[in-house]
Amino acid sequence: MHKHLAGIEIGGTKIQMVIADSNARILNCFRFEVRKERGAEGIRERIARFLTEWKRHHLLITGIGIGFGGPVDRETGCTICSHQIQGWDHFDLRGWIQEVYGKTYVCVENDSNTAALGEALCGAGIGYSPVLYMNMGSGVGGGAVVNGEIYHGAIPGEIEIGHIRLDKTGRTVESCCSGWAVDKRIQAAIQSNPDCKLAELCAGMETKQAAKLLPALREKDPVAQKILKEVADDLAFALSHATHLIHPQAVVLGGGLSLIGEPLRKAVQQALPQYLMDAFQPGPKVLIAQLGENVVPVGALELVKHTSR
Repeated sequence: MHKHLAGIEIGGTKIQMVIADSNARILNCFRFEVRKERGAEGIRERIARFLTEWKRHHLLITGIGIGFGGPVDRETGCTICSHQIQGWDHFDLRGWIQEVYGKTYVCVENDSNTAALGEALCGAGIGYSPVLYMNMGSGVGGGAVVNGEIYHGAIPGEIEIGHIRLDKTGRTVESCCSGWAVDKRIQAAIQSNPDCKLAELCAGMETKQAAKLLPALREKDPVAQKILKEVADDLAFALSHATHLIHPQAVVLGGGLSLIGEPLRKAVQQALPQYLMDAFQPGPKVLIAQLGENVVPVGALELVKHTSR
């Protein structure tokens, strides 16, 4: 019987479950949307359905890696809480998985750490160390990988780069550079510049205007260019603190906002040196994440592959 690994992403909007061979090569991928009104129980029902099916088909899974969207106690395998879905407070996720599927190795990690590992070992960060990963979506998370292993602080501390303050007034990376924060910047800019190209592209939209930033940049819209410069400058300022503390060789930008791609990467790379001490010039290489939607499942597979030996 062939041995398999499984990777599970438990997020606030989607769940992904992948089956891979013993070398972490993905064979099958399953994805479903989260129904928030059903809470954690609804998510567990869907996961249990898959685990039971795999067990019924005598699929030998020797290790299951989980990237969870919230703080976890990696030593006990318990979730601490979710800021998006009710019902995850102090839940024994490792024990529950083993109860449903059977006794197998289970590793539980924060999803940003898991994504960082995926990009460091299989994505944009290949060949670099340390690698600092930023996930810029509905919130801003981060993770660091040093010599192929996730860097951990004391429990429950992690690389909470989204909570780095940009000044003493309380502005944080998350409040200025998350997807919703960029939406707010765009909404304010459109009110002041109703005839700009960005306003035209965002007509009728109530949310997710950040997705129109790249098309507006391609049209060389000055309003979009100004927003990009401001966001990149805030990101560079935050990354300067991380650089002075852990001096990563590469910074990988991930999450929905990273879909802006090269314009964002280039703007952050150009803005970063002005905030760094001379000895650290020109600073880390800034890269765009490569693994897309699969970043957490890939990282979960790598996690269990390297820790279950």
